[in-house]
Amino acid sequence: MRQPATTIDLRRDLVGLLPRLRRFAITLAGEATAADELIQAVCQRAISKGHQWSGEGRLESWMYTLARQQWADDSRKRKPRASARGNVTDIREAARERSASIDPDAIHRMIADMPDGVSSIFLLVDVEGHSYQQAADIMGIPAATVASQLATARLHFAALAGTHPIHRY
Repeated sequence: MRQPATTIDLRRDLVGLLPRLRRFAITLAGEATAADELIQAVCQRAISKGHQWSGEGRLESWMYTLARQQWADDSRKRKPRASARGNVTDIREAARERSASIDPDAIHRMIADMPDGVSSIFLLVDVEGHSYQQAADIMGIPAATVASQLATARLHFAALAGTHPIHRY
């Protein structure tokens, strides 16, 4: 029996979104293994709810929203656990604790070390190019909160710039 074209298109388009969806999942989960588990659950959810995708708007926005909702649902189900990130209350202190040399994973760790939610907003707006309103809709928060969290993320990187100067020749 042949499946409807929209389901086939949704599955094909999901494959193209996997790298961006994984980056977003890492901002939620804080580490790759949990992010991969989240992505698997989100893709299964998207395929099973494919009939809800109207084809309007951006598929990636719908997928990011599903990922955030899945993460929230999963978080309620599991016991509170120690975060891989720890509690980063003073971004400058966390930056000073890092080594002076940047290894290939340093940028990912810098993003992951941001307070919860801030890294997701940074990824959505500054990396993926979503508008503040789109990011707010995906995260289920007011647009003003997006602006505030994005300012926090940018200050985080500005503070790190003093620790890791960029040399231009």
